[in-house]
Amino acid sequence: MHSYDEPVYLISVVATILDIHPQTLRQYEKEGLIEPSRTQGRMRLYSQKDVEQIKLVLQLTRKMGVNLAGVDLIIKLKNQIDSMNKEI
Repeated sequence: MHSYDEPVYLISVVATILDIHPQTLRQYEKEGLIEPSRTQGRMRLYSQKDVEQIKLVLQLTRKMGVNLAGVDLIIKLKNQIDSMNKEI
């Protein structure tokens, strides 16, 4: 079993799992919403944590109608809250 943060999924696998186009994943990366790992050959590898982040992006955009700039802000705020909770 792989750890939650271990990059193991290729872009095609993640796209199939989430039923989205690989270009959508590239766009999310370009927008800074996700940061997949890279192999030495520059292939993108995604962890389960990345997949969960993408699911959040999809939920915010598809179900709640938030644009990508709004998603970016929400994710940054969520990360700040998570960081503050760890300090407590």
